[in-house]
Amino acid sequence: MRSFFGNVGILLRGYCYLRTLGREGVREAARHAVLNANYLKALLADLLPAPFGQHCMHEFVGSASNLKDDRGITAMDIAKRLLDFGFHAPTIYFPLVVPEAMMIEPTETESKATLDAFAATLHEIAKEDLEFLHQAPHAAPVSRPNDVQAARQPILLWSPDDDTADDA
Repeated sequence: MRSFFGNVGILLRGYCYLRTLGREGVREAARHAVLNANYLKALLADLLPAPFGQHCMHEFVGSASNLKDDRGITAMDIAKRLLDFGFHAPTIYFPLVVPEAMMIEPTETESKATLDAFAATLHEIAKEDLEFLHQAPHAAPVSRPNDVQAARQPILLWSPDDDTADDA
């Protein structure tokens, strides 16, 4: 299918997922997503306090502003360091009204062991050497590109002999 028809592939994937789970399966998946988010939010309450309400649905927003004030650790530092541990980085700096915001969305299929490991990793990151943390990620092929330069002077084409890719 061409782009004229929209993103049919992802719509088909979502439809198949819903049909596979069935009505009761979707309800159970929703319950698990809410349970996982609230469990993880409770595990991280001391580290990333939530600025909104007591309970959440499938996601929650935590603020790393206390880590920034106390130790100089930003949400960006945490997100980049999580990559070294094999975790997908959460959405950071959104919503804009929350300083050092981290939007964490555990899925309905995550196990308790994975959620516990994620929380333990975040607590470990909060204790790491500050300079080491500012240089993260260490295991990724690209570390920290210059975001401002990339936005102002985007390189939209790549060629193997292009030496400007190393400057970004």
